[in-house]
Amino acid sequence: MGFTLIELMIVVAVIAVIAAIAYPSYTSQVRKSKRAAAKAEMVEYAQRAERWYTLNNSYTNFKFTENGATSISSPRDGSKAMYTVTVLPTARTFTVTAVPAGDQAKDPCGTLSVNQAGVKTPANTSALDCW
Repeated sequence: MGFTLIELMIVVAVIAVIAAIAYPSYTSQVRKSKRAAAKAEMVEYAQRAERWYTLNNSYTNFKFTENGATSISSPRDGSKAMYTVTVLPTARTFTVTAVPAGDQAKDPCGTLSVNQAGVKTPANTSALDCW
């Protein structure tokens, strides 16, 4: 006994339907995890800025990297960068911004930012659960 062509085509169709549903869900979860990593880095830099302010009574001259760079790729583990994180300090304020890059640009939240008041905003304010 063997498989008929009809049975084989039914199996292929079922696999195609499952793949059509599963792959978009998988890529969405990957983007969500990369966004979470970028958010963690942004909060870390905001905490560093607050420590700087505590010691210097100003955000001026705050450097969030050892080499004084104004932006850094996220993640920092050397894998493919999904965000470019920048910190823009002034005397009394700062803004940490994460701009998506590559495939992460398809993330519905878009550019994320957090400031000295703890206000966290996505570029796309209609997107749910960005922060």
